[in-house]
Amino acid sequence: MTDFTATRAMFDLPEGVIYLDGNSLGPLPRAVPARVEQTIRAEWGEMLITGWNKAGWMDLPARVGDRVGKLIGAPAGSVVMGDTLSIKVYQALASALELRSGRRVILSDSGNFPSDLYMADGLCRTLGPEYRLKTVAPEAVEDAIDETIAVLMITEVDYRTGRKHDMARLIARAHQMGALVVWDLAHSAGAIPVDVTGADTDFAVGCSYKYLNSGPGGPAFIYVAPRLAESVRPALSGWLGHEAPFAFDLDYRPGAGIDRMRVGTPSILQLAALDAALDVWDGVDMADLRARSLELQEIFITRVAAECPDLALASPREGTQRGSQVSFRHPHGYAIIQALIAEGVIGDFRAPDILRFGFTPLYLSQQDVEQAADKLCAILRENRWDRPEFHQRAKVT
Repeated sequence: MTDFTATRAMFDLPEGVIYLDGNSLGPLPRAVPARVEQTIRAEWGEMLITGWNKAGWMDLPARVGDRVGKLIGAPAGSVVMGDTLSIKVYQALASALELRSGRRVILSDSGNFPSDLYMADGLCRTLGPEYRLKTVAPEAVEDAIDETIAVLMITEVDYRTGRKHDMARLIARAHQMGALVVWDLAHSAGAIPVDVTGADTDFAVGCSYKYLNSGPGGPAFIYVAPRLAESVRPALSGWLGHEAPFAFDLDYRPGAGIDRMRVGTPSILQLAALDAALDVWDGVDMADLRARSLELQEIFITRVAAECPDLALASPREGTQRGSQVSFRHPHGYAIIQALIAEGVIGDFRAPDILRFGFTPLYLSQQDVEQAADKLCAILRENRWDRPEFHQRAKVT
């Protein structure tokens, strides 16, 4: 059994704060500052440019990628780190479309993260008017997969409501219809059990600064199924995806396997932070994590439903249909979240009316969750949210 008391001790959590926003930005693991300082002082500071060889910087994207791969059921050598999630979405989509050259439609759903849709739409515009992005309601995705679809692009867990798609079922349907699948695992990796191999997915992408705790702006990852890795052509043909980057050949030749999905120079400081953060997972069983997350969510939902009738549950009531977050709706959701933050409970808001809470057993206890629910309901009961400062919108909500 996973010892979540031990994992909680591995995080540097602010005193007096209950953190329910790890689904947006994970908190700081205690091992990260020392590792980053070592990278800055002992490696960059002492080795200078020789750190690319001496400190193994050039190998970090693949080595850390393998560590992330273990959390999503990917075999060694099939995941690489680098760039941002939007870039990885673009890479995966472009490669998948080229592999299905006789088709022109990307299918997604209206619950997908907007940036994924923007990247898909932009790619279609670049490729020409015959290409298009088709979006349907999340519940209608399976029925919309037909012989016209080239690529199904889906975020497994809805960033607003936590609604969870059935990965294996949708992949099976897509493959039956001859389509490829790109999964965005931004709200899945480190939150719920994922098995990209068992589900037979084609591509998967995700960020590392949420449940993997790499810090703000941490690098993204991309997975390509080994059966496709030698046939995909990277649309973003960066120099580090070249077969021999330091030959400085003017003609691009893709690297072997997943290496070809590298683009630019990796962010070494953030990769070092992620590498240290991943140590937290060494003793964690994902089945234990999932079970405990659902327990904490149930405690929160039950308490809020009983004491906060003005909040409407936006997430599925059945736990197996959710990721690791719970959302509620209220017309003054933004102000309520600001009032809650002022009282030491950090959740977040998503337009137009979503109050969003993440449940990460690595550092959250039952007492935390109960106290958070009590404070939320007291704020609503006493209208403590209705103050001018709580209605004033900040740049980041």
